[in-house]
Amino acid sequence: MSEKTTAQDGTPDTSTDTTEKTTTTNGIAKAAPASSLSAKERDEIAALPYEEARDRLIQSVQALEGGGLNLDQSMRQWELGEALAKRAQALLSEVRAKLDAAQAQQESSADTAGTQSNLD
Repeated sequence: MSEKTTAQDGTPDTSTDTTEKTTTTNGIAKAAPASSLSAKERDEIAALPYEEARDRLIQSVQALEGGGLNLDQSMRQWELGEALAKRAQALLSEVRAKLDAAQAQQESSADTAGTQSNLD
């Protein structure tokens, strides 16, 4: 479903993507709110390394804290910040999982250190 908006002169306003996606929860269809981020922007964010996602998130927060943005600009910065925070958190979670796995492997290796089982 797509929401159409018009400019004051009556022409279609194509400045933002207002496409709504439908999701189903317990068999009940709900329309997801339209996003001002394009698929290309979302793909770019999904490919960012942690440091760049973090730095861009900081910039987004500073833009919001600085004020002077209209409602649409504020919502766009908020959506951008949410997407960047989600990316950064996903990367941190991946690193945490790798560290946990390495630590578990190290602990299991320590259990057999100096025994016959590690000489094979």
